[in-house]
Amino acid sequence: MSDRFIEAKKAWENTILAKVLGRFPERKKEFLTGSGNPVNRVYFPPDPEENYLAESGFPGEFPYTRGVQPTMYRGRLWTMRQYAGFGSAVESNKRYRYLLDAGQTGLSVAFDLPTQIGYDSDHPLCAGEVGKVGVAIDSLSDMELLFNEIPLGNVSTSMTINAPAAVLLAMYIVVAEKQGVSSDKLRGTIQNDILKEYMARGTYIFPPDHSMRLITDIFGFCKESVPKWNTISISGYHIREAGSTAAQEVGFTIADGIAYVEAATKAGLSVDDFAPRLSFFFNAHNDLLEEVAKYRAARRVWAKVMKNRFGAANPKSLMLRFHTQTGGSTLTAQQPDNNIVRVAIQTLAAVMGGTQSLHTNSRDEALALPTQEAVTIALRTQQIVAHESGVANTIDPLAGSYFVENLTDRIEEDAMNYITNIDSMGGMVKAVEEGYPQRQIQDAAYDYQRSIESGDRVVVGVNKFQQKESPPTGLLRVDPAVEAAQKNKLAADKADRDNDRVKMTLTALRTASRSSDNLMPVIIDCVRCYGTLGEICGVLREEFGEYQPKTVV
Repeated sequence: MSDRFIEAKKAWENTILAKVLGRFPERKKEFLTGSGNPVNRVYFPPDPEENYLAESGFPGEFPYTRGVQPTMYRGRLWTMRQYAGFGSAVESNKRYRYLLDAGQTGLSVAFDLPTQIGYDSDHPLCAGEVGKVGVAIDSLSDMELLFNEIPLGNVSTSMTINAPAAVLLAMYIVVAEKQGVSSDKLRGTIQNDILKEYMARGTYIFPPDHSMRLITDIFGFCKESVPKWNTISISGYHIREAGSTAAQEVGFTIADGIAYVEAATKAGLSVDDFAPRLSFFFNAHNDLLEEVAKYRAARRVWAKVMKNRFGAANPKSLMLRFHTQTGGSTLTAQQPDNNIVRVAIQTLAAVMGGTQSLHTNSRDEALALPTQEAVTIALRTQQIVAHESGVANTIDPLAGSYFVENLTDRIEEDAMNYITNIDSMGGMVKAVEEGYPQRQIQDAAYDYQRSIESGDRVVVGVNKFQQKESPPTGLLRVDPAVEAAQKNKLAADKADRDNDRVKMTLTALRTASRSSDNLMPVIIDCVRCYGTLGEICGVLREEFGEYQPKTVV
C-alpha cells in the first residue's frame, strides 16, 4: 500500500472511527463467519489505485461511497420500518402495535388517496377511496387514534405524504404535545417531495412555486422547533416505480435535491442549517449488483454536489442518508409466493448497498393490501438477512468487485449527464414543466415492457414457467362500511369542536398565505382546534391555485 493511503487510513481510524467507537461500541466484540473465521470491519484493495481515496475512501468519510457511518451495521442495524396503514385510524393503530411487538423498530404511515391530495373523507371526489390504500386522516382526532398508546418520544415515524405534508406534520407535533412530548424530541421523516409527484406519481395539489414555499417553510420551522426531524425524503422510489432506469432514478432524484437546496438558500436559509436533515428514499429492484452500485453511486454524486456546488462544510450535509423500499412494481399477481424470493434479493441489495432503513413488501401486494401473515414474512426477511446472512458483519462487502465498481462509475456518469441536461434547462422545476424527466421515464418504461412482451426479459411465472393457478383466497379487503363510519366520525368531530375558533384560525392562515410569513405556526394553530385537512388545504387551494399538468408527448 502507498504511504499516502496508509497515512489516510491511520487518520480515519484515529479521528472519525475512534470518535464513533468511543460513543457507540459495535454490537459484538468479534464478528465471525458461519465457520468461525474473523470478519474485518472493512476491507481495502491490497494496492489501492491513485484515485481510490477520491472516489471510494473510507466509510463515514467523503465521498461516502462506502457508507455514511464508519461502523455501519456493526454499530447498529438499519431501522426495520414496515409501511402500513389502511381503513380507519383504529385499525391501523392495531397493525402498528402488532408490528412493534413483532420486532419492527420504526413506524411508516401509509395514507389513503383522499388524505394524500388534501381532501376530507366526505368530499364527493373521495367516494370509494376512503381507507383503501392507506389510513384516512381528516383531523387531529384521527391522528390521536392512529398513535394511541404509541409513545412518540420513543419511536421514529416516517409519513409518506407530500402536497399536504405541512398539515400532517402539524398534526403529529400536536399529538406529541398531548402525550407530553416536546417537538424537539421527535424523530422521523415526512416525504414532502413534491417534484417527483409532478413527474412520476401525481398526488400534487398546488403549482410548483407555492409547493416549494411550503417545503422551505417546513425546513425553516423544523430547524428551530423539530431539529431531529428529517424534513424531506427526496424520493427516487416512485420515479423507479414509474419505469425509470437505475441511472435515471439517481439522476432525477439528485436533481430534485438540488432544486430543494436552491429554493431553501434562496429563501435565506444557510445550507448547513438544513442540509443535515435532508434524507432520500430509493427503490430496490431485482438486479442485485446494479442496485448495490446504484446506492454507492448516489452517495458519491450527492457528496460531490453538496461540496462543490453548494460549498457545504458540515460533513452531515454531504451524507446521502436513505430509506429503501423493495420494488412494488416487480411483484407479480401470478405465483405470488415467488415474491418472497424477489423481496429477499432486494433486501440483500439494499443492505449491501448501505441503506439506513428498509421496508420489505409483502408477497400479496400485487393482489391487495397485505395480510398480517404476509407482513410478518416480510419483516422476518429483514431479520434473517440481519442476523443470519453475514452481510451486515462487514462494511460495503461488494467493494472491489470489478463489475460493481464499473457499474458504480457508469451510474455516476449517467446520472451526472441527466443533471447537466436539467441544469441547461434552468433546473428541475423548469424541466418538469417542459416534460423532460417525464418523457425519459416513459421511454424507459416502454422499452422495459417491450422486452417482457418479446421474451427477451424473463419474469418467472408471467412470461415463462407459468402454471395453472386457483383464484387467490384470504386477501385483505377494506370493508366498505369504513367509509360511512369515517364520514359519520368527521361530522361528529365538526359538531363537537369550537367552530368559531376554527374559522378564526383559517382566516389567519389565509392572511399568512398572502405574506412571506412561515406558514407552519398558523397551520399548527388550525390543527390544534381540530380544523380539518380539507379545510386547511381548501384555504391554500383558493389562495395558491391548483396545478394543471401539461400533456407530455
